[in-house]
Amino acid sequence: MTIAIISASVRTGRRSHRVALFFSNYIKENNLADVELLDLNVYGFPIFEERLSSMKNPPAAALQFAEKINNADGVIIVTPEYNGGYPASLKNAIDLLYKEWKRKPVALATASYGQFGGAQVTTSLVFSLWKIGAWMVPAMYPGPFVQDQYDENGIPADKERTEKRAKFFIDELLWCMEAKTNMEITNKTY
Repeated sequence: MTIAIISASVRTGRRSHRVALFFSNYIKENNLADVELLDLNVYGFPIFEERLSSMKNPPAAALQFAEKINNADGVIIVTPEYNGGYPASLKNAIDLLYKEWKRKPVALATASYGQFGGAQVTTSLVFSLWKIGAWMVPAMYPGPFVQDQYDENGIPADKERTEKRAKFFIDELLWCMEAKTNMEITNKTY
């Protein structure tokens, strides 16, 4: 099984990337799945003009990103909350694809400098993903006070508590990934 982790922020001094690094490390250290860290800051997609499927000459990075999302069994999106919403870089990446999101198990991890951990961003993000057919995992991972809770390498300040919360979150994603695989096998036999 492969999990793609999207680090959504491209902002200078971003802190949510620390949460993406934490999940990448946690999944690897516990041998839960193969991990692909997809850093939108590295991809540097241009402003959305057209879905990938309609582009005449799509950028190589867009094709690579689409392939990684398509091949992943599940996706974790790690996003900061900006004024109650998610960054344009993430909206841009979501809208670039369409069929790749269909029935893809997607789990949301949010981060903020405040005590609510990015909880406000979920409403708009869940709606956008639901609208294009993603399968929203019924567990969320809010990351409050992200600047104090994770260092620049994704190492949590309170490892035991953080990993306890992460385990529940990842277990839900893994369950959905397994359920999707089982449904695909069952549908092929009929």
